[in-house]
Amino acid sequence: MLAILKKEINTFFASPIGYLVIGVFLLLNGLFLWVFKGEFNILDNGQASLSSFFLLAPWILIFLVPAVTMRSFSDEKKQGTLELLVTKPISHFQIVLGKYFGAFALIVMALIPTLLYVYTVSILGNPEGNLDMGSTIGSYFGLLFLVGAYTAIGVFASTLSDNQIVAFIIAVFICFFFYFGFEGLSNYNIFDNLVYMENLGMAAHYNSMSRGVIDTRDLVYFISIALAFLLFTKLRIQKQ
Repeated sequence: MLAILKKEINTFFASPIGYLVIGVFLLLNGLFLWVFKGEFNILDNGQASLSSFFLLAPWILIFLVPAVTMRSFSDEKKQGTLELLVTKPISHFQIVLGKYFGAFALIVMALIPTLLYVYTVSILGNPEGNLDMGSTIGSYFGLLFLVGAYTAIGVFASTLSDNQIVAFIIAVFICFFFYFGFEGLSNYNIFDNLVYMENLGMAAHYNSMSRGVIDTRDLVYFISIALAFLLFTKLRIQKQ
């Protein structure tokens, strides 16, 4: 599994993909948070808070994570190397985990430079250091678990087609549905228990963690989503 993980990371940085993902993520966040005028601009908010970043990041990641994962298995299928890979003396689930953690590690690398935002906002606060660290730490944990779920969905989507663009579109759709779809459906009087419907979505659990309270129900939710899609991925490659 470690060999596959290292291979994935080396592949990302041997091509422009890794640098583009990190660069685009930081550029988009930087423009919306510090340059463009609007509701996301931290300087215009008048508050020492990173809530704008944690509100914006999940939407950017909906597109960036599938861009990273779309080649995970679709490229192997297209080149005909998937059959060779599954014959290696390694279990199918270890292959899936190697691909998964390789993509997950790249996204985490993109998140690390955003810690500079924490320092900057803390310094700009009046008085200095006037930043809710509990909420900030909880939001970062929520973002990590959200990325974990997105990555599992993206890796699964890459098994559905040998065309990377198709895999990308499928992953974006599934991630969007799980993040916003259930919350959107809860706004309509279709189901009796609307609160339960909303809690099926990622947004409710992510927002809960963003308040600085790490609830085991939120952790179990994200871990369950990730494991479910990783198991779906394993079943898909077993059929290859």
